[in-house]
Amino acid sequence: MKKFFVLAFLLSGTCSHGLWAQSLMTDSQASPEVRALYNKLLEIQKSGHTLLGHHDALAYGHSWRDNLGRSDVQDITGSHPAVCSLDFGKIEHGAPVNINRIPFDKMREIIRYAYRRNQVIMICWHVDNPKTSGTSWDNSDNTVVKEILQEGSALNIKFKGWLNNLAGYIYTLKDENGIPIPFIFRPWHEHTQTWNWWGAKCASDEEFVDLWKLTIRYLRDTKGIHQIMYAISPQMDDVYSQTKKRLTYRWPGDEYVDFIGIDCYHGRKKEAFASNVKCLSELAAEKNKPCGVTETGIEGVPYPHYFTEEVLPALEKNKVSMIVFWRNDDRSRNHHFISYKGHASEEDFIAIEFIMYYTHLPRTNLKCQIR
Repeated sequence: MKKFFVLAFLLSGTCSHGLWAQSLMTDSQASPEVRALYNKLLEIQKSGHTLLGHHDALAYGHSWRDNLGRSDVQDITGSHPAVCSLDFGKIEHGAPVNINRIPFDKMREIIRYAYRRNQVIMICWHVDNPKTSGTSWDNSDNTVVKEILQEGSALNIKFKGWLNNLAGYIYTLKDENGIPIPFIFRPWHEHTQTWNWWGAKCASDEEFVDLWKLTIRYLRDTKGIHQIMYAISPQMDDVYSQTKKRLTYRWPGDEYVDFIGIDCYHGRKKEAFASNVKCLSELAAEKNKPCGVTETGIEGVPYPHYFTEEVLPALEKNKVSMIVFWRNDDRSRNHHFISYKGHASEEDFIAIEFIMYYTHLPRTNLKCQIR
């Protein structure tokens, strides 16, 4: 059976294939820690193992909030998810609290906690619409990206100010020794869909690619941030006649992508999940890049054998470094995407073969221990 690492190992040193990241990463000046992260994810992927992740897992869960050290996954398995997924949403305004009511000071604490425990950290950005003042779901104006890209325009200046706010927060993400904490950043996610102001409805192919490159160049070159792996994550919910074409839609170029993800909310269509994961695994092998399912799940987990019968088969047949389930809201009875203690799917979730690695493992030279 496929082995899933629940709480795992992050990595500050390089493994036996240390030149992987040096030659393939978007940032030629990437920190040793983020290069090690890249290498370790690629190694895990090629070994056939998969990391389990859960969005906002350390911040709240089903019927609870703000109890650092707890997670719904830990309540069931005794260990936290291996991937700590969070959201930068609202940092663009310099707000004190993010889109999911997590104070940014608390989020920093969560990131440090997760890093100390060797979890992989991944952060998306539900950034508000800078032109309409609406949310990231405001797709009412198809000129937003176009105006952002006009150097010196009012929206260009405003958006760069938002990037400055984001960069200012990233600067504070350091460990107890002052070393920048490496993480995977998923800007402009689900760009294949129409719901967002940067998506297929509002931005041309060229505009999206230019926005992607602007974001990376600004953070990397202008702001001097070198602790990031950049992940692209199109939404892939169905069976497609040209799956690879959909997966590489608006591809900005290999030199601008470190990690290939998919957000797959396929419901009960397990054939959609299977075909998309297969194509993801094949594309990652072709490009020699780490990959993973960056968002998935079914709201309420209404089927008690969902994990073993509808998710696991696709992962057993393909090589992906991680699978990240969406969040378990603390106030809603039904808005949850992974099991919690007492849920009807709990035993099915446990039935997946979990191999747990704890924080006593060193961050360096783990390649011989993870098999």
